[in-house]
Amino acid sequence: MKSYTLRVLADHLNADVQGDDSVEISTVGTLDGAGLGQISFLANSKYRSQLASTAASAILMTPKDAEGFTGNAIVLNDPYVGFARIAQFLDTTPKAADSIHPSAQIAASAMLGEGVAIAANAVIGENVILGNNVQIGAGSVVGQDSVIGSNTMLWANVTVYHNVHLGQDCIIHSGAVLGSDGFGYANERGQWIKIPQTGGVRIGDRVEIGANTTVDRGAISHTEIHDGVIIDNQVQIAHNDIIGANTAIAGSTVVAGSVTIGKHCIIGGNCAISGHISITDGVHVTGSTNITSVIREAGVYSSATVAMDNKLWRKNTVRFRQLDTLFQRVKTLENNVK
Repeated sequence: MKSYTLRVLADHLNADVQGDDSVEISTVGTLDGAGLGQISFLANSKYRSQLASTAASAILMTPKDAEGFTGNAIVLNDPYVGFARIAQFLDTTPKAADSIHPSAQIAASAMLGEGVAIAANAVIGENVILGNNVQIGAGSVVGQDSVIGSNTMLWANVTVYHNVHLGQDCIIHSGAVLGSDGFGYANERGQWIKIPQTGGVRIGDRVEIGANTTVDRGAISHTEIHDGVIIDNQVQIAHNDIIGANTAIAGSTVVAGSVTIGKHCIIGGNCAISGHISITDGVHVTGSTNITSVIREAGVYSSATVAMDNKLWRKNTVRFRQLDTLFQRVKTLENNVK
């Protein structure tokens, strides 16, 4: 395992060293679990008490927290961001593929850039374009006329349908499905008539999509995921959704069709967003929230109730059903007073 001096790591962050800058660091760790050769971080003051007992070789911390600290530290304004960058620097995760495996099926019309790697049993369809240094994991499928930008990586068993475009530096995790049909049907006297989904999917640069997440293709125009978006595991993005740049969506959230979510939004886990609405830039939706109408102003939005004793919940449910009756009674009383 390769190691680096604290000075090298600090220079990588353009930060200062407090203590011995020749200390060797090979991996990252938590304050209470790190040991020799590991670096940790202090980003929340409630964990400051762990500084006295930590066995980490060095800590990432703010100038204020570094005051009076006698151990080795990298001092910077945002230790959590510093930790993320150091974790990337020390990352030893293997590649999804490191060569073109003999069992990979590659159409003669496909165009492969320099340094492309395709693992065992992957399938690359007709007229596919793979940019430089693309990695295609084992068992993955890239459908006809799809384009994958340089340095993008698909882990094992990813399915990319036809006419899907991925930008550069994306990461798509195992089991993700990009470009499956949107849920489009017309009803004729009780019989469902399928509407062919002829749009595609357009995904920007630096997008990460979690395991078993699905992104449906557009019905006519494209489903769009813009630059820098991060999407967790088991998320449903329906047809013709537009997700703005640098928005984050946590696991098990469902976004119905024709929704537009703005830039720099944070959507918590297990949320449900109704179709044909828009959410403006800079909105934070807390977990398990149901959104059924347009959100026009940035801010924090919530709707889920917290867990409570079942008997109390049942009583509150009955009261909730009586709200309209109670409202009408209060309105009548107010009118009588007037």
